[in-house]
Parts: sequence; C-alpha cells; structure tokens
Amino acid sequence: MIEPQAPAPPGAPPPWGAPARLPVRPGTGRFLVLACVFVCAACGLVYELELVALASYLIGDSVTQASVVLSVMVFAMGIGSLAAKRLRWHAAAGFGAVEAALALIGGCSAMALYAVFAWTGDWGGLWADGPRVLLVAFSLAIGLLIGAEVPLLMELIQRIRRQDAGGAVADLFAADYVGALVGGLAFPFLLLPFLGQLTGVLVTGAVNVVAGGALVLGLFRRDLSRRARWLLLIANLTALGVLASAAVLVDDFERAARHAVYGRDVRVALQTDVQEVVLTGGTRGRPLDLYLDGRLRVGGRDERRYHEALVHPAMYGPHARVLILGGGDGLAAREVLRHTGVDRIDVIELDAGLVRLARHDPGLAALNAHAYDDPRVHVTTADAFRWLRGAPWGTYDVVIADLPDPGITASTKLYSQEFYGLARRVLRPGGRLVVHAGPVASRTQAFWTVDATLHAAGLATTPYRVPGRDCGFAAGPDRSARTSRAAHDWGFILARPGRAAPPLRLDPHEPSPSTLTRRALTTDARAAAHTRIKGLPASTLVHPRY
Repeated sequence: MIEPQAPAPPGAPPPWGAPARLPVRPGTGRFLVLACVFVCAACGLVYELELVALASYLIGDSVTQASVVLSVMVFAMGIGSLAAKRLRWHAAAGFGAVEAALALIGGCSAMALYAVFAWTGDWGGLWADGPRVLLVAFSLAIGLLIGAEVPLLMELIQRIRRQDAGGAVADLFAADYVGALVGGLAFPFLLLPFLGQLTGVLVTGAVNVVAGGALVLGLFRRDLSRRARWLLLIANLTALGVLASAAVLVDDFERAARHAVYGRDVRVALQTDVQEVVLTGGTRGRPLDLYLDGRLRVGGRDERRYHEALVHPAMYGPHARVLILGGGDGLAAREVLRHTGVDRIDVIELDAGLVRLARHDPGLAALNAHAYDDPRVHVTTADAFRWLRGAPWGTYDVVIADLPDPGITASTKLYSQEFYGLARRVLRPGGRLVVHAGPVASRTQAFWTVDATLHAAGLATTPYRVPGRDCGFAAGPDRSARTSRAAHDWGFILARPGRAAPPLRLDPHEPSPSTLTRRALTTDARAAAHTRIKGLPASTLVHPRY
C-alpha cells in the first residue's frame, strides 16, 4: 500500500505516484479501467481492419496492402509506447487526449482515403503519391496513438491499486486481447453488413471517444486541473461533433465520390454479399459499363469483342454441355447460346446479387440478350474452386473461365495449378478449357505464368490475344472511369488435356462473331507468341506467382 500523502490543493492534480482520488471504490474503478481497455482495443482493431479493407478495395493487391498497414502500425505502436513515457506524470489527461485524437483520426480515416482516391485518382507506382501515401500516414498515426494507450493505462491501473507488475500487465493485456477479438468479429459480421465501411468506422470513432472521455472525465476527474477538464471536454465534444456531422453527411459524400469515380451517369450502385456493383449507362443509347469493387469489368463499347474472343474459339468442336466459371453478368452465356447444339449451360457464380441484376436490370438484361431466361441456363451460387472439387468427372465439352484478372490477389487460387487440375477432371475426352489470362502487353509475365500453370496441370495450350478498340475495359485493378488505364488487349489461353495443342479456329457452320475472323485470330496469336517468357514456374495455392 502507498503511504498517505498530504492532499493536493483544491483544483490541482495530485503529485505523481499518489493514489487516484476516485468517486468509487478502488475495485470498481479498476473494473471500469479494464472495461475501457476492452472497448478501446475493439475500436483500435476496427480502424486497422478498415484500413486494410478499404486499401485493398481502392488500391488493389490485398496482400501488399495488409502487409503495409500491419507492419507500419505495429512499428508505430512501439514508437508510441516509448513516447508515452513522457506523459506518465499526467496519465489521465494524456489518455484522454490520446483517445480523442485516435477517435477523430481513426473515425475519419476511411472517408479521407476514399476522398483522395475519388478526387485525385489512383496514381501509378507502388509508392506514388495519393491513396498509398495517405494509407501509410493513417497507419502511422493510428499506430502511434494505440501504442501510447498501454503505458498510460498501466499507470492509471497502478494508481488505483498497486499490484505486482506481472499481474497488472496480465490483466491489462487480457482485456486488450479480448476487446481485439470482439472488434475483429464485429467488423465483418456487424459493421460492414449493417452500416457499411464509412458509417461503420465513424460509429466506432464515436464509441471510442465516449469511452475514453467518460473514463477520464468521470472516474479521474479529481486528478485533473480545472483547465485540463475543460480542454478535454471541448476536445471530446469537438471530436464527437465532427464524427456525428460526417455520419449525417456520409450518404451525400458517397454519392459525390461515386460520381467522381464513375462519372455522372451512375444508374445502379449496390453492395451485395460479395462486392460493390455499379452500373453506368445502359439507357437511351448510352453504353453500359459494369464495375465490380471499383474495377471496370464490362465496357459496353467493347465487351462484345472480349466475350466473342473468349467463347467462340472454345466452341469449335462438340459443345453440348458447357460450364461457365464466373460470368455472372450473363454475357459469356449469351455468346454460348448463339451456337446450335447446346443442351445445357451451367454457370457457377459466387455473387447471387450480380446474377439477379443480370436477370432483372433492363440495361444489363438487354445486353446479355436475356440469357438467364433460357431454360438451358442453370445458375449455381458457389465458389468455383470449391464447386469443382465436388463436380462429377468427364461432364463438360467446354469449360469457360470468365474470371477476374490473375493480378487480383483474391483471384490467384482460380489461376493455380490445383484449380486447372480440377477443371481438367470435369472435361470430357476432347473437351476444351478457355481461360482469360489478363492483358498480354502490360502483364506479360502474368499471362505466360498462366500458360505455364496450365501446362503443369497436364493441359496443352494455344495462347492468343485480341486487341481492344475504342475505350476498352480493364479486367484488372484499373478503376476510375475518368482515369482508367484500360488494357490495350485481352489475353486468352485455349487448352485441352494431352500433348496436342487445340486448334484456334471458328466453326464455319455456326453464327460468325461480329468482331473476329480466323485470320485475325491467327495473326494475333503469333503476335502473342513473340512475347513468350520461357522457364516460368507454375503458380500453386501455396506459392502464387502473380
């Protein structure tokens, strides 16, 4: 026990090391401090996960963004802990200031990142200016403030009731880690589904500022000078007012930012269980563009060229049963249905919301020629990799992999040797697999890595490319309609089991594609062959190469 000391003058804080003058019993005060640790830890992890999620969405390559955020934040936490040693003499006031700053910076981080992306564009280069720099800055600032919490809370706990250092640290970190667990689970299962990214983190900031302010101004108010109490009250009310105002204006902000990213012609914007889906145009003769998680996936001016090149070469030969992996927009199914002799088309799409949109949206349904109304088309909502593991062997004449670009981290398993091995199993003898493998010109190594991976899975390949026209559309991580760096070509690989490469032909007895000729395909295939990179290793689940 600490020996009694002379009381401090009225309105003045007690000397450092003196017992805290609490309005409640020490046991209750200690419980309230640990409860605050729990809440603040949950809020801190939400800020961290929000930065990772939003950066992966806005910048792409989720592995890189997660590594940047986590490494910078952990480093900053160590620096913050060291810096907080100087605040131990004013632990209560310091903790109150830290929590007000953390709530304001963490709560506004998502809106600031989205605003910079929307109004400045996604500038090139790994560490170029723009969203990447702001991501690092927020990770650093939030990490510094989170790191400063622990020494200050340790001091506050010890001032309530002295105990051995090991026991105090165990109690503190137990509350911290349990709070982190709750925050980590609340982010994907509660905040994102019900509040969305921006509102969710703003609400988290409000909870953070209320918890920190209530602890300091309520439990430790007698340890603060009158001036410190007023300054902390003003700081907390200001932070809470800013967060509340931002929450009120968040819908208007999202609309303005969406128009800045996609243009003024946004017609549909919805968040499905899987991704954000945005449609622009598609009415009054304006071309329809489809964005999935900010990536331009269908460009109405040029989509027919892409889908004809993807589908028609693979349909040369038997094609009674066709499997489409991805392709929830229905555009690949539209091209398959142009061929006679098709008995069944199975579409395996992860996003049921996209399929509903493709069925019922007037613009998108017209573009896919109402393919989902055809009784031969059957849709299964599933992950393509998982579905293939249970699919019957030797079922399909043609497998069409209409999937996102291999450069997107979440898609790398769908371009792995294991995935192509599963796809090979469902092919009938003589069956063909066609893969969209990304642009040849701008991602040459990724394209030929797909080719090497198909070979490793026991498939003979015929690579080819088709140049884009007009504006084109990007299957990779290019986003803004205003600044999109759309691919100048699309690369495809036609494959079949065995050692003999499949011929690159168009069936003369079937409807001819409006944008392709056999001569052009042959010429473009030769052009793609000149870019070949030999000796590339295959991409696997445990060692992705893209």
